[in-house]
Amino acid sequence: MASVLLPHPLTGRPFASPVAPGTGWPGDTADAGTPVATTPDAVARLAATASRAELDAAVTLCRACPRLVGWREDVATTKRAAFADQPYWGRPVASFGDPDATALVVGLAPAAHGANRTGRMFTGDRSGDWLYSALHRAGLASQPYATLSGDGLELTGLRIIAPVHCAPPDNKPTTPEKATCAHWLDRDLQLSGTTVRAVMALGSIAWDAVLGSARRLAWGVPRPKPRFGHGAEATLTRPDGAPVRLVGCYHVSQQNTFTGRLTEPMLDAAIGRLKA
Repeated sequence: MASVLLPHPLTGRPFASPVAPGTGWPGDTADAGTPVATTPDAVARLAATASRAELDAAVTLCRACPRLVGWREDVATTKRAAFADQPYWGRPVASFGDPDATALVVGLAPAAHGANRTGRMFTGDRSGDWLYSALHRAGLASQPYATLSGDGLELTGLRIIAPVHCAPPDNKPTTPEKATCAHWLDRDLQLSGTTVRAVMALGSIAWDAVLGSARRLAWGVPRPKPRFGHGAEATLTRPDGAPVRLVGCYHVSQQNTFTGRLTEPMLDAAIGRLKA
């Protein structure tokens, strides 16, 4: 059965769930001509030579991991009761922010009813509330909230990327799923390799993903492997010899923020070290 068209909460334009490319969703850069990767090998081929714009568009149409495709689309059609009157993006979520960023924030994966609903990283959930509020305090985000795609949020000098671009069941992507999505991550980091000077990893999965990607791209990585921790730092070396500071920060998940494992001062301090 075809999905019922529902109005975007900001623009009022009707969309199916999941959203079809090229139908006018705010921020959607894919269209009917954007290539669709259906296997890990296809992801590797597409990512290898993609420009920034091509990368962001192709990511949002990826169908290489059947379990993730099924989950994200099932969530998009069943919805959460609080958002039953809204369309869900229901596709992989591209990186977001300044294409010439000097700093990167690396998360984990889209939230089922956050970015999987809104189509933009860390948008529409409590984790995003924490992150964008802190980025705004640091002067990196134009506003302290991120509720919907198209709400005017802009990042300056910063890009948010993820090791996995689809919402995974229980927030736990499998090892093969992370390996497939790593091709997108590698290209994202490679395209940032002439400007980036610092990276903040939100959690141990992001930390390990950054180190793995850096090694594959022939960046200098300390040995033994640097260990993740909140406030941990390591220095990577870009191929041109420039140092890149890797900063560890507990993830802005509700589990961490509700329990006080991550506090606002702790997050602000980590972002301050990202900017330093």
